[in-house]
Amino acid sequence: MLQVGRKAPDFTAEALVGKEFKTINLSDYKGKWIVLFFYPLDFTFICPTEIREFSKRHDEFVKLNGQVIGASTDSVYSHLAWTKELGELNYPLLSDNTHEISRNYGILLEDKGVALRGTFIIDPEGVLRYQLVHDLSVGRSVSETLRVLQALQTGELCGIEWKPGEQTLGK
Repeated sequence: MLQVGRKAPDFTAEALVGKEFKTINLSDYKGKWIVLFFYPLDFTFICPTEIREFSKRHDEFVKLNGQVIGASTDSVYSHLAWTKELGELNYPLLSDNTHEISRNYGILLEDKGVALRGTFIIDPEGVLRYQLVHDLSVGRSVSETLRVLQALQTGELCGIEWKPGEQTLGK
């Protein structure tokens, strides 16, 4: 069972990286903070807003030793066609068309064959440190994802609405 504080499920899958198809593994990114986010489908209404915002703010994640990976149950061919409209992205878009990854992360809507909006932060050792899953109808906040990543990286207790530069609560 997926749980914060335990090893994140590893995966091997095809992804669109730039304009190329590549096979990637979660373990390829050992030593980095991984922000793995799932969205339901390409060519929808809310998803492009999230996809573009993660790409636009990619350098902020890189400065934090982070790697963003997007994922949906679409094929890499669908991703490639969609990025012709969206523009090239700064991170891999994973294809989970077997549904195995979204099932392992506990966010697959079996009856619809799509993933819920799930955000997972995995530390450099492969341990799941954060998960947020919500309804298909509401987009996530990239700013909040960055804030949580920064809070986790302090290794300290961070109170409500903590922001980088503010005092932590210690350990």
